[in-house]
Amino acid sequence: MKMKKNIEESISKSARVIDNSINLSDSIEKSILELIKALKNGKKIILFGNGGSAADAQHIAAEFIGRFQLERDSLPAIALTTNSSTLTSIANDFSYDQVFSRQCESLVSSGDVVIGISTSGNSKNVFNGLKVSKELGATTIGLLGNAGGIIENSVDISITVNSSSTPHIQEVHRVIYHIICSSVESEMKNSSEQS
Repeated sequence: MKMKKNIEESISKSARVIDNSINLSDSIEKSILELIKALKNGKKIILFGNGGSAADAQHIAAEFIGRFQLERDSLPAIALTTNSSTLTSIANDFSYDQVFSRQCESLVSSGDVVIGISTSGNSKNVFNGLKVSKELGATTIGLLGNAGGIIENSVDISITVNSSSTPHIQEVHRVIYHIICSSVESEMKNSSEQS
């Protein structure tokens, strides 16, 4: 009986955090519009994060490159967390704080969109990657949690989930990036069919 109550409470807590995130709709919409603009201009999407956020970065890239729900052309997206040789060589030869910024130096171009994911908002390597990307002329988006940390005010668009629970932040992040993938995919499919 206690286990069932705990399960129900966990679901209710998660639902409340998701429901309270409706106030993020403006920043989500801005992000969608920036992604569409970049893709229509032949630019790419670059994503990164640590741990579960690394998995989310890879998940988002897969949805763009493969497909989310619609049959359409592949969309260019790169998750910077997939090459273990690159990650470990940079961490070993430079610093773990530079594992994303070093890659961004060579991969990011002006007009790209770079998405950094950090549930704390304080991941130094994510901050550094976004900083370099902005200097190179990319639009930067922070998919964040807590109060946004050091990253929130350093990016062009911040989507900050108002929670201190990492699991709940990650759950809302998944809802958000599925909305983003759906909207971007639909617009890009419509655009290619009209051209």
